[in-house]
Amino acid sequence: MILGDPPVLTPTADPDGEEERGTPRATPPGRLEHVLCVEDDPDIRALVELSLATVGGLRVTSCASGREALELFVAARPDVVLLDVMMPEMDGIETFRRLAGEDGAEPPPVVFMTARVQPREVERYLALGALGVIAKPFDPMTLAADLRRLCGCP
Repeated sequence: MILGDPPVLTPTADPDGEEERGTPRATPPGRLEHVLCVEDDPDIRALVELSLATVGGLRVTSCASGREALELFVAARPDVVLLDVMMPEMDGIETFRRLAGEDGAEPPPVVFMTARVQPREVERYLALGALGVIAKPFDPMTLAADLRRLCGCP
């Protein structure tokens, strides 16, 4: 992270819960006990698991691809999906779209985790309906707290 850049990027207040373009925004779950982590890099995935479980006291289900996430999502029933953006085969954006479905329903609670945090990119993630964005590299000691804040949890 570059000094001065915020590690967590959240949407601006929107009283209707929708973006200007009418895209539904996920409702923050209000509780956070179980996270589905979708990260293709095994070292980062292990660090996220350790950080969320050991430091944050959360239950973590992990997978290495968007395809695995689609297979696990319904059975895992996570409170939030922590989703890497840049992955081979199916990137985080496509994974998010498939998790949300094509019927215009409210998307699942998703927080993107990425090194791509230029304002235009962040706007794109939030316009899709994500709860927020956590910048890579992230602080393992605050990752769970950052995720809780984005999920509307104390």
